[in-house]
Amino acid sequence: MTRIHDVVIVGGGLVGASLAIALDRLELDVGLVEATAAGTLPAVFDQRNLSFAAATVNALSALGVMAQLRQPGGAIRRIHVSRAGDFGSVQLDAADYGRDSFGQVVVARDFGEALEARLAQATRLTRYRPARFIGTGPVHEGVRPVRIDTGEGGELLLGARLLVGADGTRSAVRELLHIETDEHDFLQTLFVARVRGQRAPDGTAYERFHDTGPTALLPRGDRHYGAVHGVARHEAEAVAALDEAAWLARLQQAAGWRAGRLVGSGERSAYPIVQVLARQLSAERMVLLGNAAQTLHPLGAQGFNLGLRDALTLAELIEADRSDAGAASLLSAYVARRRPDREQTIGFSGGLARITGQPSPLLRPLRSLGLLAAARHTPLQSMLVGGAMGFRGDVPRLCRSVP
Repeated sequence: MTRIHDVVIVGGGLVGASLAIALDRLELDVGLVEATAAGTLPAVFDQRNLSFAAATVNALSALGVMAQLRQPGGAIRRIHVSRAGDFGSVQLDAADYGRDSFGQVVVARDFGEALEARLAQATRLTRYRPARFIGTGPVHEGVRPVRIDTGEGGELLLGARLLVGADGTRSAVRELLHIETDEHDFLQTLFVARVRGQRAPDGTAYERFHDTGPTALLPRGDRHYGAVHGVARHEAEAVAALDEAAWLARLQQAAGWRAGRLVGSGERSAYPIVQVLARQLSAERMVLLGNAAQTLHPLGAQGFNLGLRDALTLAELIEADRSDAGAASLLSAYVARRRPDREQTIGFSGGLARITGQPSPLLRPLRSLGLLAAARHTPLQSMLVGGAMGFRGDVPRLCRSVP
């Protein structure tokens, strides 16, 4: 083997890079396998809008990532939720819970640049890029072999006390270890864009449900909104072909007028929505994190926040006993600790998407009652707010308070 690392992380995206930063604080020997070359950001760091829960903001601040952002995120101080055709709405104000905000909206590309700047400060990290994970083999004397392709036929054989698959929805690590998945295609496509309104955002995030998916306007830090618009899959091609005026008219109709008139839009990106859940999270000296473990419906913006809690929980358990990052007892403890948060978040995200997307008139009174209950019932509100802010289950230490 070329080199044996304590941990080899496959995937340099949001979760993989965050884990590398968290482990660097522990002075472990870590390898990061990244598909993109130096000076190039992964495709995931595009113009989409990431909603960081308060727990995520706390953790990324503690890791020194938030300080690297070139421009501040947009604070989410209020949340307004409604559904077209149903009575009632939910309006939440962070001040009612003694907080300045529920979280922040950060542009994915800005976050990618901040992660890159923080990774450049790591002292024990070896970055293999561009490189691609192509295989593994039987564990021998506590080391899992890791084969990577460095391009033009060049291969390296690394060793890892722990192999981490953080390589996204179509994870090669998961596939090559023959871990099966359960998939559900929502038959929706999500469009995202930067949108300008006649008036600047005031810290309110608007989310409105429709039969074909959610539409949201999120307050960015650059005085624009991050627009999210779900459409039926069969409509996606037609929506992508709309000119700016027709796109804004469609978005305005879907979002309503609470945020005022929308007057300009940047480029649109489209993402099919498919839930992918790994049937197991670990194997011998291997663990899956983030989208490789679970890719969720984006409703409620839970995906990255859940994946970061995966990474930080793993780092916390490794910190407690640095003698063997891939020990069976550590991985068993990880899976047990993550189970409640993972199951509750999957249930919330997928269940809400199914309920709010059903056009059946019989469900309308039930949904209206649910909205009215959430608007008036303080304990129910507190439960929803706590989960939305990332304080669900056994929260990693770095998530709990601002450093």
